[in-house]
Order: sequence, then structure tokens, then C-alpha cells
Amino acid sequence: MSESQGTTGSMVYKAGAVTGDEILVDGWELIVGLEVHVELATATKLFSASANRFGDEPNTNIDPVTLGLPGALPVLNRHAVELAMRIGLALNCTIQPSTFHRKNYFYPDMPKAYQISQYDQPINIDGFLALPGGKKIGVERAHLEEDTGKSTHLGGTGGRIHGSDYSLIDFNRAGVPLVEIVSRPDIRTSEEARQYVTELRSILVAIGASDAKMEEGSMRCDANVSVHKPGMPYGTRCEIKNVNSIRSLGRAIDYEMRRQIDMNEAGETVRQETRHWNENDGRTHTLRSKEDADDYRYFLEPDLVPLDPSPEWIQAVRDAMPMLPGARRARLSASTGQPADAEAVMVVVERGQDDYVLEVAAAGGDVGRALIHVKEGFADEGAMPAVPAADLAGLTRLEIGGQLTATQAKTVLAEIVANGGGDAAAIAAAKGFEAMDTGALEAMVDQIIADNAAVWSKYCSGEDKAMGALVGAAMKASQGKADGKLVTALLQAKRTA
Repeated sequence: MSESQGTTGSMVYKAGAVTGDEILVDGWELIVGLEVHVELATATKLFSASANRFGDEPNTNIDPVTLGLPGALPVLNRHAVELAMRIGLALNCTIQPSTFHRKNYFYPDMPKAYQISQYDQPINIDGFLALPGGKKIGVERAHLEEDTGKSTHLGGTGGRIHGSDYSLIDFNRAGVPLVEIVSRPDIRTSEEARQYVTELRSILVAIGASDAKMEEGSMRCDANVSVHKPGMPYGTRCEIKNVNSIRSLGRAIDYEMRRQIDMNEAGETVRQETRHWNENDGRTHTLRSKEDADDYRYFLEPDLVPLDPSPEWIQAVRDAMPMLPGARRARLSASTGQPADAEAVMVVVERGQDDYVLEVAAAGGDVGRALIHVKEGFADEGAMPAVPAADLAGLTRLEIGGQLTATQAKTVLAEIVANGGGDAAAIAAAKGFEAMDTGALEAMVDQIIADNAAVWSKYCSGEDKAMGALVGAAMKASQGKADGKLVTALLQAKRTA
């Protein structure tokens, strides 16, 4: 099909003759490899002493090395090398001796007309990243290079160079240290791609390698997308450049997959090219034909010696590595002693609040209830909330013991958070909270059924949504003192009686 045709929005994956990990769309398999560019959290640039800082006035963090002036020589940033090794270790890579090359190409935001990068001998090779569900995505390499400057196109529509009246160039970003993380083509759905980038971002933040803020450009993603029939060679791939959000990444992959499937089924040829994702129209558009390595005329950087980290240096970096998000999630889930709320575990670990939840457990609290409370009520509290762990532990004990309903517990928790702590039992007593005894609760449920005969009839006929209305009526009648779980259990028992 032509580029003007096609669909936008989320794709619906249709079941086909699926074997192994294959997920087929109209009989086609999606193949995706990702290239993620990550700016490192160093104080200075990769080869000079200019500041590595986002948001400064344009063209203030520059120097002769950044501008490629004659006679200016690069000096490698040791901290950038350490952060690159942290990334390699976190992604289960082998750290090896490496070299720097000049990658020659001209863009206005490349002052030297070449980029110092790593070519055939990158510092990190042959690793993998495990998705939360367990699938491993291979990592081919994670190499060091310098970032380019930034062009801003003005006077037209869409912020693209085509149709603009003029462009402004900011060299502050030129020379900022980058690690480019290149996955193997192991991703089979846009959801896996989103999970990969989400997990990678969590790892980068956890190890202190980058702030990984896609909205500021410190983490940028390119997607290589192709389709093929299972058992046949991989199709021609197209690269989608600089996708700036995880949501956009999924939408861009889905659109490009559909475009290529439709072209193949129409007998058209998919060209290898670089494409741009337009968030406004929900399509990818041609930027340029895809370059090959020969086009860059790589040659060894004559002003830098090979990089060969000693075993002692690598071990020192390994010894300083923190626990990674996957291991922290597993530790937190195991501490509950029962199936944990997976979403709560993800959120709490993402915020760095898992150590706090474990402190609540050590203080005698229920981990499952603590997880839910921290997820829902501690979004603005930071990694170590001001509320003493013992206070939250006390609240969870009241819930588990049946002295407080879930609704009452939320009210008590809100006051504890607002005051930076507090005795849950004392707050509950001051508010007159007490759980209804079983006899009174059952009598109230009978009355609710009698007062809502039509809703009860729907529930008994199999309309489970009616349960919510009945539970809501019970909570209203009891002024929040009824335990919603017990009300639900009583209603279910009476329906089957």
C-alpha cells in the first residue's frame, strides 16, 4: 500500500498458527530490535571539561573540543567509562578492551563533521535484559560515544526542517557522553518493546547511570522494524528514529508493522530506510534511505588510545552495584508470603519505596496491606516516607485483625500521612471507628437485600455487576463501618444458599 494509506492507533493481534513465542498478525510475525541512546549522569562531557547540564542557556557549555577547533584534543572522562561499565554489568554483558573510531558524517549540529564512537570493538557485548515476565531480550552491545548538538527548526509547521524558515543550533549537548544500547531482534510485540524500555529505564536510574528522562532527551529510542512469514528469512527492516515516549514507541511499531504487512500483501517492496514517527497524524514518514557502515567511513580515532579496564577496576565497579529492580521486586514479592499485588510491587519498587515496606514488615506489619497503602497513599513521600514504619505497621494490624474496615483504614491513613505519623488505634478511637459484629452485619445485609429486591434479583440471575450496588448500599447504611469483604462473602453465601 502507499504511505498515505494504512491505519493508526492500537493494533489488535489476531491469533494464527502460533508456535513457541510467535505472535502472528494476519499470518505475519513482527521482528523488532531497539537502539536506546542514554546520556550519562556525569558532571562534564565525554572528552572535555565543559558542563553536562540540561536546560542552560544555548551555547554556554562549549569549548574548543566541543566545537572541533584545530589543535583541540579529546581527553576521556573516567566517570563516563565507569557508568558505561555499570550499564554493561546491569545488562549481563561482557566488558572487553575497546577502541574509539571517527564516524564521519555532516550535519549542522556536528561541529567536527564526525562523531567519536565505538565501532567493531565496543566496551560491552553479549548481554541480555529480562522482562518482568521472565523473557530475555538479548543485548548485542552497549557502547560509548558522544552526543550531537540540537537543531531547532522554526517558522514552519511540525518542527521539522522541511518547510521551516530557519534553524537554530545549540551545541550544549554536543560531546555529552552517551551509551548506545543495541538489542538483538528478539522483540515480537509492541508491548514487549514498551516493557523493555520501561525496565531499561528503571535499571539506568537504579544504578545512577542516567536520569533517563525521555521528555528531556537524555533517553532516546530508535526502533528497527520488519515483518516476515514464520520459517522465511527476516524481511527488510525500517528504522524509526528518536521516538520520545514509551507510548509513542508502541504506536509507532504497530503502525509500521501494519504498513509493511499491507505493502507485502499488495506485492510492493519495502525499502530499507530511516523513518520519522509523527505523533500528530499517527504515522511514520520517510526521512532518508538507510546508511550502511561504509557510508560513515569509520577509522580509528588517532587522538585516543585503546580503552582496557583492568580486572580490578571492573570488580570495583561490580562491588559497588546496587540491587537491580528485578531482584528488588522478587525480594518484595517473596516477603508477602503469598501472591503479591504485581502492580503495587512494580510501583513501589519504581519509586524506591520497597526498603520502607520491608521496614514495615520488620515492625510487625502486614506486607500485603502495606504495599497497597504505600502505592495509593505515598506517591509524594519519596523513597523513605516521613511516616514511621511502626505507625503504618500498627494500621495494617488493625485491618488484618478486623478492627478496621478498608474504608476506615484509608481515613486513618490519610491523617497519619498528613501528620507525618500517629498511633492508628488512637486515631481510630477518636473517630469512633469500630467494626460491626458478625450478627449485626448479617442482619444489615438481610435488610439491604429486602430494600433492593430488584438489584438482588439481578445478582441472583448472574449479573455480577449488581454486587457493587449491594455492597455500596451496605457501606452507606453502616456509615463505612461494614467490612466490604465480609459483606461480599455474605452476599455470595446467600445467593448460593
